[in-house]
Amino acid sequence: MAGNIPIFVPHEGCPQQCSFCNQRTISGSGGMPTPEEAAALCGEALAHLPVRVGKVEIAFFGGSFTAIPRERMVGLLKGVQSFRAHPRVKGIRISTRPDAVDGEILDLLEHYGVTAIELGAQSMDDRVLELNRRGHDSASVVRASRLIRSRGFSLGLQMMTGLYGSSREKDLETGRALAKLEPDTMRIYPTVVLSGTQLEEEMLAGRYHPPGVEETVPLCADLLELFEQRGIQVIRLGLQTSELLESQAVGGCFHPALGELCQNERYFRRLLAEAEALGEKRLLLRVSRRKASQVLGQKRRNIRRLEQAGCRITVEVADQLLDYTLEVEAHH
Repeated sequence: MAGNIPIFVPHEGCPQQCSFCNQRTISGSGGMPTPEEAAALCGEALAHLPVRVGKVEIAFFGGSFTAIPRERMVGLLKGVQSFRAHPRVKGIRISTRPDAVDGEILDLLEHYGVTAIELGAQSMDDRVLELNRRGHDSASVVRASRLIRSRGFSLGLQMMTGLYGSSREKDLETGRALAKLEPDTMRIYPTVVLSGTQLEEEMLAGRYHPPGVEETVPLCADLLELFEQRGIQVIRLGLQTSELLESQAVGGCFHPALGELCQNERYFRRLLAEAEALGEKRLLLRVSRRKASQVLGQKRRNIRRLEQAGCRITVEVADQLLDYTLEVEAHH
């Protein structure tokens, strides 16, 4: 369990069907949970929570939480109230749309102990938002983000890359625009084209060519660098793998280890820059055992890429290192 107790709230509450959306496939959940079911999920999760996990959040994910019928929303919040005092629970997190946030909603969320609000921004390009049927504009993201921060909630933002009508530069500009809003956390979701969506129709008609893994990894490595430089924590990169998702993905960027590939890319860039600075062709790479898979890349791909660039790399795995060192190999 990665820091939260997820309770999935499906498509109900969303005012329209976005181009990429098939919520049942994404969440693996077909129906709205009852307050009793939400409480049961919390109780079961906390009863089996490993000590190493620390404190967790109760997290309502999947739909637009503040846009579902008010009675149901309040019912779900009431259903988990008894767990707010649990020593392993640090708060309640919800995700919603930027245009479903106002002062009255925030009053209500605060009353029921919500501490973190995530907004599905997806893009800050208004034309991209229009093409993908989001139903809100970039100004809504700015307004809602500022309101959430002003009220003391933790702000999370979500963006997508590779949407219909977008481009690498538009995605980078979205990242820069969202970083200016100073969120505490970010989620990056490269577009996966799902069966039965508008994006599948656009793709089959030849109007949309979704970026794949090879195109997306360098872009997401850039975004990770961008957010890290600004002290913004990226808490998710890519959709959670499931058998249902794998069976319904018909295009775009889907890889079960996408985050690892992006970290591999970041390490490759660092290694290549250091190798060029050293100006030597025979180099010794000493790497921490804990970080070896990230530094070396999947199936040692980073080493192969360095060798293709003209370097000869000797690798030593060392338990005492925290990361890695790259140096000129001593000649004997």
